[in-house]
Amino acid sequence: MPSSKHEVRFPGESDYYRAARDKLLDAESELRRAIESVAAQRRTLPLGGEVPQDYPFEEIVGGNGNASKRTVRMSELFADGKDTLILYSFMYGPEMARPCPSCTSIIDGLDGEAPHVAQRASLAIVAKSPIERIREFARERGWRNLRILSSAGSTYNHDYQGENAKGDQMPALNVFVRRNGKIAHFYNT
Repeated sequence: MPSSKHEVRFPGESDYYRAARDKLLDAESELRRAIESVAAQRRTLPLGGEVPQDYPFEEIVGGNGNASKRTVRMSELFADGKDTLILYSFMYGPEMARPCPSCTSIIDGLDGEAPHVAQRASLAIVAKSPIERIREFARERGWRNLRILSSAGSTYNHDYQGENAKGDQMPALNVFVRRNGKIAHFYNT
């Protein structure tokens, strides 16, 4: 018997289909409630540990013939007026012939979302390869909205789960917050 709370019907559907579809809709509603509950828990998560050092990263600034490489510290990655920093660890280590296709797909999406994220937080992509190699791949992909960084000269990837003890690269998204002049880890997925 069709559920009265799911009114949408499609041409030619059987009672068997409708019963199964209503059961699935109920499960999807329950899943949404669970996701919203987990998101609420995440928002109330207390701060994690204080970041042990002001990690150095390399980036390329400028372009069209006047590009240069510079070192930027984690504390400098927070945009003015923003106390949240999101760093995505991109699986593209110096020993890898090509970057991770799954990470590449995620970053393709992040490139489009970056201007929207920038309204509320700072966002950057971090990989262990030399910065020139990462930038070349970013150009190949057409990424235009992302801040691209190399962590090759620091322990950032290891410390924040972007690589394992053997040096294998791992995908990770870390959120850091700045409070009272200090940077603390907030979340990792």
